[in-house]
This record gives sequence, structure tokens and C-alpha cells, in this order.
Amino acid sequence: MRILLHIIFGIVLLGCAASCVDDGRQVNDPEGNFESLWRTIDEHYCFFREKGIDWDSVYREYRPMVDSETDFLELYSICSAMLDELKDGHVNLTSAFNTSYYRKWWSDYPQDFRLRTIQEDYLKFNYLQTCGISYAMLPDTIGYMYYPSFSYEIGNLNLDYILALLHKSKGLIIDIRDNGGGELTNIKTLVSRLIKTRVSGGSIRHKTGPGHNEFSEPYEIFYDPCDTVRISYLDRPVAVLTNRSCYSAANDFVAVMKTLPNVSIIGARTGGGGGLPFNSEMPIGWNVRFSACPMTAPGGGITEFGIEPSEGCEVHAPDRDLIRGKDAILDFAIRKILSEIEN
Repeated sequence: MRILLHIIFGIVLLGCAASCVDDGRQVNDPEGNFESLWRTIDEHYCFFREKGIDWDSVYREYRPMVDSETDFLELYSICSAMLDELKDGHVNLTSAFNTSYYRKWWSDYPQDFRLRTIQEDYLKFNYLQTCGISYAMLPDTIGYMYYPSFSYEIGNLNLDYILALLHKSKGLIIDIRDNGGGELTNIKTLVSRLIKTRVSGGSIRHKTGPGHNEFSEPYEIFYDPCDTVRISYLDRPVAVLTNRSCYSAANDFVAVMKTLPNVSIIGARTGGGGGLPFNSEMPIGWNVRFSACPMTAPGGGITEFGIEPSEGCEVHAPDRDLIRGKDAILDFAIRKILSEIEN
């Protein structure tokens, strides 16, 4: 078996030799590929300081595991384990046979969500759906939207219809639990319907050199209200429902929504993902994706470790209750909106 793996590894190396660009420091063999990956992360990853990671120490731990006899499956396993030391859901190592993924940012936490419970016990399977958003009017005239991924493009006309059909609601619940992120442009589209004036969406920096702390000055991101011809949702309470599986763009959405005066973030702390990803290729042809540009929340503060719920709004939905048709996070949001209306 080991001989076969070496033969396959040799074929892989020959196959990518023409397409890989040698940077003059690394060669396309097991040791050279390891060195290339370690150096790429060393020079471009953006959260070493915030996470207290000694990348040189990581090198000393993993480098002795690789030698000229390491086959490609062993090399992949070693490189993936090294990348897991970053504890970052934006970090992947992609080959023709696998994509590594650090799962503990969400797997070690309660799920706090069950879509079937929402669909069956709250919406009674009676809801509309467009551009990935499921929406309906809940009892007590509260609007509800479930947006599972910011990868679903939100069309302005689609959003007009959604808000028009929910325009009589006393308050609005935007449920983004289990939303793993997507396109930042969809944040802009959604937020624009919920604000009257320009608001800050935080800031972003980029690397200016290979040093771990070499970054540009922050570039602030702003969100503007939608055009007056579009339908907005203003001056009514809004609740954003979160769980640990809200990541990346979903995390950024929560960060800006938490600054709005009529919005409550309800549920669990989000999963984080506050670094804009960057892609690079190893000499063997494997692709590594990692956080390269750190983002901060409006007013400052790193978002990589997640966004806390609003004060007094941390709620969890145990699996046993969800299976029985009760969602404590959604129930809390309904009660909160009704109490704000009464006051």
C-alpha cells in the first residue's frame, strides 16, 4: 500500500509541475510543500496575536513529522492538523480527495435550532419563500423571516414583496440561526431596509508585510438606507435570532444590527469568522484558504470570536424541547417584541 501511495504521489507531483509557480524557496516534494504552507500562513494569516498562537512553536511540533518518505495522504493529514491549530472556521486545505475544515468552532456547542420545529410547529408549513428567505406572519401579527445563508442573493424586488406582505406586522423577527455566511453584499441589501441614516458596519484592514502585526490602517465600512422607492421596515422592534452556527457574513450582519436602537440580538453568541478569507496554492496544487484581513465591529472590537446577544437576551433552545415543538429562542423573541409594543 505504501509503495502505491508513493507512486500516486509521484504522479501528482509530475502532474502539477507545469502549473505550479516555484517561489524560489520551496520545491515540490513533501518537505517543500510543508515549508510552503507554513510560510504562507506565517506571512499572511491575520489573527496570531489575538489568538495567542506561537506559529514558530507549531512549526517545531509538526516539521519533524515530514520527511522525503512521507506519502501524500500522510502529508495532507499533517498539514490539516497543523492548520487546525489556528482554530479558525475560515481555514481549509483543499485537494482532489478532501477538504479539511475546523469544526470545533461550532461542534462543541449546543445547536439551539431545528428547522423542522419552525416549519411544522410555528409556521404550520404555511409560509412563502423567495431568494432563499422563508417568511410568514406569526400569531399576534409578528413578521418572521428565516434566512439560512448569505450565499442566497437577495433581490431588491424580492425584498420589496417580503416587506410589503409583512408591512402590517407589529414587529419583525429575522432568524439567521445556522447561517454559515456568504456574500457581504447581501448584508448591505438587507440592512438598507432597516435604517434611516448611514451607519457604520465596522472596519477592515489588510496585510502590508510578512510580519504578524504588519497591517494597514482600518478602512471603515458604511451601510446606507435604501432608495425611497423601495420598501423599508422602520420604527418597529426587530429581533435577530442567533446561534453558534452563525458565521462569517452572518457574524458581520449581527455586528451591525446590534448597534441599531430598535434591534435585539436574541439567542447564543455567534460563531465568529471575522477575517476576510484569502486563497493560495501549494506547489503540489492543493489550495489553502485562510483569514487574511481582520474585520472589527462598529465602534471597535474584534469579531473573530463571535458577537454576544443583547443584554439579557442570551437564550438557549434545548434539543429535547425543539423535538417536542418548542423553540425557547423564538418564544423569547415573540414575548420581547410584544412587551416593547405595550411599553
